[in-house]
Amino acid sequence: MIDREPERQALRRLLGDGEPRLALLTGRRRVGKTFLLTRAWGDQEYFLFTASRVTAEANRVQLLKDLASWSGEDIRSEDYPTWRTVFNLMLDLKSSQPLVLVLDEFQYLAEDGDLATVASELNAAWERPRVPRPLLLVLSGSAVSTMEALAGGGAPLYGRFAWHHELQPFTYWHAAELAPFEDTRDRAIAYGAFGGTPRYLAAIDAARSVPENIQALLLAPSGEVRSLVETALDQEEGLRDVVKYRSILRAVAQGRTLRNEIADRAGLENAYAFRQMLQKLIELGYLEMHRNIDARSSDPIRYYVADPAFRFYQRFVEPNTSALERYGPELVWREAVEQYLDTYMGHEFERIARQTYDRAAVGLGLPPVREWGRWEGKDRHGDTLEIDIVAPLLDKRVLSGAVKWNYKPIGSDVHWAHVEMLRRAADAGRKWAHDAQEPTAPILYVAAGGFTEAFTEAIVESEHPITLWTLDDIYRS
Repeated sequence: MIDREPERQALRRLLGDGEPRLALLTGRRRVGKTFLLTRAWGDQEYFLFTASRVTAEANRVQLLKDLASWSGEDIRSEDYPTWRTVFNLMLDLKSSQPLVLVLDEFQYLAEDGDLATVASELNAAWERPRVPRPLLLVLSGSAVSTMEALAGGGAPLYGRFAWHHELQPFTYWHAAELAPFEDTRDRAIAYGAFGGTPRYLAAIDAARSVPENIQALLLAPSGEVRSLVETALDQEEGLRDVVKYRSILRAVAQGRTLRNEIADRAGLENAYAFRQMLQKLIELGYLEMHRNIDARSSDPIRYYVADPAFRFYQRFVEPNTSALERYGPELVWREAVEQYLDTYMGHEFERIARQTYDRAAVGLGLPPVREWGRWEGKDRHGDTLEIDIVAPLLDKRVLSGAVKWNYKPIGSDVHWAHVEMLRRAADAGRKWAHDAQEPTAPILYVAAGGFTEAFTEAIVESEHPITLWTLDDIYRS
């Protein structure tokens, strides 16, 4: 099991409390919730029921049938006509050892999406007086916002959960354990193409090259990961007009980051319904939004595709669908992907740099970041400024820096250009830039291909605490 030990330990501790405990686990599809829940307790026997997208009645009957088979008891569905009677049955099951009950894809137990009613029935059963015993009931589901609402204020189960956790995709570091390519650049590209979703990474064959894996799994019309990405939106609860949502994702992946740009590219009216679709994609984890660090509430929001696999798909697969059918993945890779991959990876590498900092901060004694960001704007003369890293720290200082997806070592011009951009931003009245110019403000430079001797000589003169990372540093154990 990769990167799930804290969750496994938490689930084991709950079972060892000696009291009935209720837990809530959420997370996007394919992120590994069921994998975790089927391996969390080692040899401990557990009951797991995965609800299906069928009627509540069909799920009730199937759950009782599975429970009878697992427990060996004579359980007849007609004797348990409501969810309250079903939950009472489960909580009263006899067991000679601590009892683990898992209801996976819990949201499907509701009729017409009325999960609050099912939750209310569970709450009534949970509140019924019983002799204390070691029992753990885990509710799990991939409809994240729906499941998260179970723990919200005013919900029937509010305050009942002893543990509430959203399982996240792997970072670049743990993704490399499922895609263990020897070359560190290959590891980074694999993360940039497949992201951190365990199910996507599990399809990778590290004995083949990264281009071969991308061609076979993401570009090929029958590619395993391509199929999973293409059908992800279709499987989300409550999405209508899926074509419109796909059009939004494609517009953002192609560089339209402002709301009016996205609407124009997607062929949609920039009105309330469109804003609701953007918000829904954010809630589902497909989009994320950012403002400059010093943005005012009236400043425009920029939108970005949140998951690398979806960014890669929308950038390289969706626009070339017809060509992939006609000519195959190998030719499309050579003509439409390979030559643009470095530009694509430039943005992906910034994400890897931020993840590296968070992973290494404690061990290296780096100051913790309060909020990650970058800055795009203009100086007092109207010329464009773009700074890869602008991050306020918990200690009130400001971390700044540059991230380069380079092959040849970068020279001192990168350092001086960064210092000059900070000066121009400060002259334009940006407070964060004044703070970033303070001698105690740290600077982070991340360069995939390393640094020249001239670069390292140039930063010796700086009063700033400066950290340098290459790809080998990023993947060093």
